[in-house]
Amino acid sequence: MNSETGNLLAAFASGYGFPLDGYQLDACRHVEAGSGVLVAAPTGAGKTVVGEFAVFLALQRGTKCFYTTPIKALSNQKYHDLVERHGADNVGLLTGDVTVNGEAPVVVMTTEVLRNMIYANSSTLRGLGFVVMDEVHYLADRFRGAVWEEVIIGLAETVQVVSLSATVSNAEEFGAWLDEVRGDVKIVVSERRPVPLFQHVMAGRRLYDLFADEAPTATPLPAGHADVNPELLRLAKEESRNVRDDSRKMRNRRTRTAIEKRRPRSSLVPRRDATVERLDAEALLPAIFFIFSRAGCDAAVGQLMHSGLRLTNAAERRELEAIAADHIAGLAPSDLDALDYGSFLAAFRNGIAAHHAGLLPAFKECVEEAFVRGLVKVVFATETLALGINMPARSVVLERLVKYNGESHAPITPGEYTQLTGRAGRRGIDVEGHAVVLWQTGMDPRSVAGLASRRTYPLRSSFAPTYNMAVNLVGSVGRERARVLLEQSFAQYQSDRGVVGLARSIARGNEQIAGYLAQAACDKGDFTEYARLRAEISALEAEAARSRRADRRAESLTVLLELRPGDILRVPSGRHTGWAVVVDPGLAKGDPSPMVMTEQRQLKRLSLVDFPTPPVVAGRMRVPKHFDPRQPASRRNLSAAFRSKLAEIDLAQPRYQPTALDAEAAERIAELRARLKAHPCHGCPDRENHARWAEQALRLERENAGLQRQTDRRTNTIAVRFDRICTVLESLGYLTEGGAAVTDAGRTLARIYAELDLVSAECIRAGVFDALSAPQLAAVLSSLVFEARGGDRRRPPRMPDRASESAQQELRRVWRDVGLTERDHRLERGPEPDIGFAEPIHAWASGRPLGDVLDESGLTAGDFVRWARQVVDFAGQIGRAAGPGPLRTTCREVVDRVRRGVVDAAPLED
Repeated sequence: MNSETGNLLAAFASGYGFPLDGYQLDACRHVEAGSGVLVAAPTGAGKTVVGEFAVFLALQRGTKCFYTTPIKALSNQKYHDLVERHGADNVGLLTGDVTVNGEAPVVVMTTEVLRNMIYANSSTLRGLGFVVMDEVHYLADRFRGAVWEEVIIGLAETVQVVSLSATVSNAEEFGAWLDEVRGDVKIVVSERRPVPLFQHVMAGRRLYDLFADEAPTATPLPAGHADVNPELLRLAKEESRNVRDDSRKMRNRRTRTAIEKRRPRSSLVPRRDATVERLDAEALLPAIFFIFSRAGCDAAVGQLMHSGLRLTNAAERRELEAIAADHIAGLAPSDLDALDYGSFLAAFRNGIAAHHAGLLPAFKECVEEAFVRGLVKVVFATETLALGINMPARSVVLERLVKYNGESHAPITPGEYTQLTGRAGRRGIDVEGHAVVLWQTGMDPRSVAGLASRRTYPLRSSFAPTYNMAVNLVGSVGRERARVLLEQSFAQYQSDRGVVGLARSIARGNEQIAGYLAQAACDKGDFTEYARLRAEISALEAEAARSRRADRRAESLTVLLELRPGDILRVPSGRHTGWAVVVDPGLAKGDPSPMVMTEQRQLKRLSLVDFPTPPVVAGRMRVPKHFDPRQPASRRNLSAAFRSKLAEIDLAQPRYQPTALDAEAAERIAELRARLKAHPCHGCPDRENHARWAEQALRLERENAGLQRQTDRRTNTIAVRFDRICTVLESLGYLTEGGAAVTDAGRTLARIYAELDLVSAECIRAGVFDALSAPQLAAVLSSLVFEARGGDRRRPPRMPDRASESAQQELRRVWRDVGLTERDHRLERGPEPDIGFAEPIHAWASGRPLGDVLDESGLTAGDFVRWARQVVDFAGQIGRAAGPGPLRTTCREVVDRVRRGVVDAAPLED
């Protein structure tokens, strides 16, 4: 290391109140030497120091540094940190809707802003020397992750990229990809927590250590196996003895729920107020309680308030009141009433708060500032806080180890556990952090220990080309170069590495095939040829049998589709075998599901599976028009008439004759059988022994063929999708013939960054948004960005008026047409437009008060503000894409009308 390097790093390090760790120094030296770097370290380990060194170097060398973060709140926080260190003249902020000193030598921005700059070839990129990508593990995010890869691939080769990531188990793989794409990228991994993390379980009113000895996370470097505290194992054993085990018995959901309600609550499950009091007594506050439900967070705050718990003194309460007053200064009294600000403030003054996406951004800012200053002692939060801004605590409490993943309730993973508990332990404040899991009935301490001691958090790419990405890339570098760039994505890199494993499996399979065929060798002739003849005959016969089954199913379907009430038929097999009369053909939902009355007077709903052979209608009878299956008298009368009718008709049904084997297939099978008999191996006395080896070889051949198909599908998957997207764009006129250049329509699409980007561009071309007022346009645009959460809706959504309804119908027609084009080119259709936010945003853009909008929609304040801001951002995109004219003017009016009150307050809070 030369003296200049040493002096620069020493000067930089002297600005911190603590000595830099070894991994920080190593990473800084790589940056100083001109290399890119991937730094993977636990939450709170200080990896941002490396990013700040890149900022320092840029200022020293007279180049630019962009510091990117995934969310506005983090950008805002980092902006203030860097202003404090380097002065307001040297630092700017760009978050899409906020611009502060955008041409400064150091600019903090959201990753999307940088992506858009790259596509627009912005002049702001000139002189760029460093890009810091904070929280780069966000590239695994299903909705926004692709942006990180677009930036990494799209940046000029001269730019040094400093990537900061949480601890991931495949850091080497990610770093190897960065090195391949960017060139000269060093990997620095640290698993050392600067603040040791102790693991506990709270059962009843007592806090137990999770491990018998020191927790693996409490040592400077992750330790190996650690034994579970035997006291916890004893508690679990005693509880299982006292609580009746019904899990082995098969029961329906209603019975299981009833059993759970009757089962007494275990005395080991701690109360929330008792947990907080215990943590306070042990000096383990401030604490973040992770509860995987917004309603649960709010209920927990209410529960502590109801218990009379107060965690602040008079001086702290005055400070908290001042913080709250500062953050709500721009809100009208009527809005504060609608937001139940009084309840929020009462809990806030007591040092208790919730933090989740449903909370008003201004309230979230209050909580964040007060918690960082140590004034709020307990925050009940959803897991989104673990991925968001810097809010470390002394302790983290997990109430349950199960959360809803969007489809079902599932146990949290070791990676999620590590992410959540990583908030515990404040560097420079706490000498140790604490993770506390609350006892739940049926808890297995060994499972908890497994979560706490494993660190499996692999980074998986979510990258996939989009229409917007395609036109921007083709417009900036041309189609062929764009295709090459996309093949460099981390998604393709991971896919190709998977192909290596498949290739190894295929090679192993080929070796085994050769061995089996050697065992099958016959001195009378080529047994492999003989075995293939046998296999082909078997395959043809199986296919013929499947075809006959399909024919029978089709015949059955035809009969069922033609049934009418009163038809008498025989159910050929199953539990309901016998004669039945059709009460209702059941054709309303597509596949027929007739309701019938059996000879035993039972009413049953049947389906196609009950008719493996086509039924024959043997007769008809009259079913009363107003027959009510719920009335015993109606059922008795119909049953009597049915039995009487059965006595009159001929019940001797013709036996079902299956269709004959297809003539061509029969001829081919006969030809193969003749060749088989004429083959010299047919007369071998060891024929069946040879056949067993040959069959194993052929089975492996089939498996290898399947693996080869997988390999073919996974090779060039990104480029293939890109080609299909380009073909769609070419067919709709967004790219020129051959896809070599972008048309005027394509330049419109290039300005729209939304999941339904192509639908939006087609709507502009079709004039769908023309002639709408600003509130109507806001309502229609919302359907292209809004996505309802489960349980959001109080009643079925609708459009606010006739004009917006007509525009929405036209929008859906466009969506269907685009979907058909996508289907023709083997692309999955985009999500269906969702009108669930149309009425609330129309009301707000029309000037209605917040209280009315929230009451009528049932939305939380946080959700309303977040979706309103999305509409503002999207309206801005549509206005820019449309170009000068009436639509741009209306879009600007949408922005002005929606950006008021709570929507405009705390603009840098997501």
